Amino acid sequence: MPTQSLPIRDPGFFTRLLQQYLLLLKKYPILTKAVTSGILSALGNLLSQALESRKKAKQGSPAKDVDFIGPARFAVYGLLVTGPVSHYFYQVLEVLLPATVPYCMVKRLLLDRLVFAPAFLLLFFSVMNVLEGKTLADFENKVKKGYWPALKMNWKVWTPFQFININFIPVQFRVLFANLVALFWYAYLASVRK
Repeated sequence: MPTQSLPIRDPGFFTRLLQQYLLLLKKYPILTKAVTSGILSALGNLLSQALESRKKAKQGSPAKDVDFIGPARFAVYGLLVTGPVSHYFYQVLEVLLPATVPYCMVKRLLLDRLVFAPAFLLLFFSVMNVLEGKTLADFENKVKKGYWPALKMNWKVWTPFQFININFIPVQFRVLFANLVALFWYAYLASVRK
C-alpha cells in the first residue's frame, strides 16, 4: 500500500527541532555551526541556480539542468570555512570589544566591515577557485573582475544585518543569523562569480 505524504501538523515539531538544535549547539558548538553553514550555503547555491533558471525561462532560453557540483562546493566551503571561521570571529569580537567598551557597537561594526568582510570575501574567492580546480591566473582574473563589485555589494547588503547581528544577537546564534542572511548572499555571489 503506498504511503501518503502529510504536512507537518504537530505544533510541537518545531519546538522539538529548536530544542535539539540548541542541545547540539551547546554540546558541539563549532560542529553544529559548521554543519548548519554547509547546509545553508548549499541551499544558497541551489537558490542561485533556481533564480538563474527562472530568468532564462522568462527570456525564452532553455533552462539548464541543476548542477549538483555547485551546491557541493558551497557545502564544503560552509562546513570547513564559514562555520568555524565565523564562530571564532564572533568569539574574538566579544573578547576584543565587550559591551563595556565605549562606542563598542560602532567599533565592532567597523572591524567587521573594514577588516573581516574584505578578508573573508577574498578567502571565498580563493577557496572556490581551488574547489573548482582553477588556476592562479583564473583566480587573479576573478578577483580583478568580481572582487570590488562583490565587496561593495557586501557592504551595502551586510552592513545593517551585521550591525544587528554583532550588537543584538546572542553570540551563540550569530553564525545562524548570518547563515540565514547568507542564504541569499551566496545566491548573489554564485551569480557574480560566473
